[in-house]
Amino acid sequence: MKLNEYDPLDPLETDLYQLTMAYAYWKAGRHEEEAVFDVFFRRCPFGGEYAIYAGLEEVLRFVENFKFTPEKIDWLESKMLGCDKGFFRWLKGVNCERIKIDALEEGTICFPRIPTMKVRGPLAIAQMLETGSLTLTNYPTLAATCASRMRLAAGWDKTLLEFGLRRAQGRDGGLTASRYSFIGGFDGTSNVLASYLFDILMKGTHAHSLVSSCQSLADLSSTKIKRPDGSEIEFVQRVLDWRDFVCQKLGLLKTNEGELTSFIMYAQAFPGGFLALVDTYDVLKSGVPNFLAVGLALLELGYKPVGIRIDSGDLAYLSREAKAQMKKISEALPADYVAWKKVLNEQIIMGSNDIDEEILLSLKQQGHEFTGFGLGTQQVVCAKQPALGGVYKLVEINGRSVIKLSEQMEKVTFPGDKIPYRLFDRENMPILDLMTLLNDEPKAGVTVTCRHPFVETKRVQVLPSRVMPLHYRAWAGQRTRPALSDAKIRENVISNIKAMRPDHLRLLNPTPYKVSLSESLYGFLHSLWQDNAPIAIIQ
Repeated sequence: MKLNEYDPLDPLETDLYQLTMAYAYWKAGRHEEEAVFDVFFRRCPFGGEYAIYAGLEEVLRFVENFKFTPEKIDWLESKMLGCDKGFFRWLKGVNCERIKIDALEEGTICFPRIPTMKVRGPLAIAQMLETGSLTLTNYPTLAATCASRMRLAAGWDKTLLEFGLRRAQGRDGGLTASRYSFIGGFDGTSNVLASYLFDILMKGTHAHSLVSSCQSLADLSSTKIKRPDGSEIEFVQRVLDWRDFVCQKLGLLKTNEGELTSFIMYAQAFPGGFLALVDTYDVLKSGVPNFLAVGLALLELGYKPVGIRIDSGDLAYLSREAKAQMKKISEALPADYVAWKKVLNEQIIMGSNDIDEEILLSLKQQGHEFTGFGLGTQQVVCAKQPALGGVYKLVEINGRSVIKLSEQMEKVTFPGDKIPYRLFDRENMPILDLMTLLNDEPKAGVTVTCRHPFVETKRVQVLPSRVMPLHYRAWAGQRTRPALSDAKIRENVISNIKAMRPDHLRLLNPTPYKVSLSESLYGFLHSLWQDNAPIAIIQ
């Protein structure tokens, strides 16, 4: 990754209330008090029962570079009128050397209420990390989760390419979408800068405008093509001869000449990477036959055509019929053309056209013949749910646990410095995630009572075969280990998904995954709740 060319989040890219709170803490002399904040989300996105934690590496770069420049401090001072000048002098020395961050491994499958990240350090500094931490994890987690759902819907054997830059929310939105689509399970992107920065496979063909820009063979500047050895040879006549062959075998009178011209032009430019968009005029009466004519001419010269993309119409039907036409032409070739037959039968068929997970599932039910899909709008904007809703909540100050109460049960926070664990059964499948107080670690082979946070009668005793702490120390004034590559994080995602029970991951009516509290944390939560809840007097 070329992260030196990818700027970290600026400390000023924050909400004003982070700075006003920091000033209030400083003014009251409380800015150095030791605080603990939890980062978590309350509900799984997309109506599912899991999420993929992403964005930690960006948070660590943000923390690593967290510093207010003199110019920006001067600007803040000119805007925050009435604030003591000593606050701005204090800001000049602010950094994250005293911050500690415990977090999930990036790429870990995660669930509501489990802290994805825990931030400990001086109150005012930790407070100012809130907006950046959420900005850098909320959308990445959402996009990676969306990508993983697309992957599950499409199947592990299909190629998934992200084509959404033009539909993303701004330039950075497009770059971020490309990165976390890859991390969530996609194979490549059309986004050239994302490929450059993050080492993602770059893929793309051409648009309808290339096809419609041509009307006849007269639009070609040359009728020749370069052979693999660099010599030039007549190409157009070979294509026309093969078109006659294809049309005769498929029972067609002719195909669209402008489209054929554009395919020839594209093949001349990319003879070793010829993949054609075939739905500009008619997929089966022109697009696929024209592709086959050009593809056969390329085969004759020692090149292998790559395949086609279909971007409109009845996708399942068209993919099956396109595959059938390829097979028919393959069978019509002389018996000794074994290598050519194999190439034609292995052609890629890509599908696009505003595809989402429901369409992917439907295509699978219809028995499509696509080898892969290009996904744009639905993936990059996470159309089914455009925001995760992760939060950053104070849970401890100077060793004193704090709680936020609410009439909405899901907004009640779990107080104190906690440790999350994942408990596994004898088949090494996750049973549930358990949060405990410090020094209350569950142990393999020892029965532990796991409580629902709010329903007293919902509890279960678990005898785990394995216990895995979910957090590791990611930052202790500096990184605790080298940055993970996006490819490694993607591997984490895939291994995490494959380690889960399928019913927790299914896209329709998934089985809820349990998130529980230990007996001690359950008792502490409800004791603190009672201590802090106001009592009304009714007369």
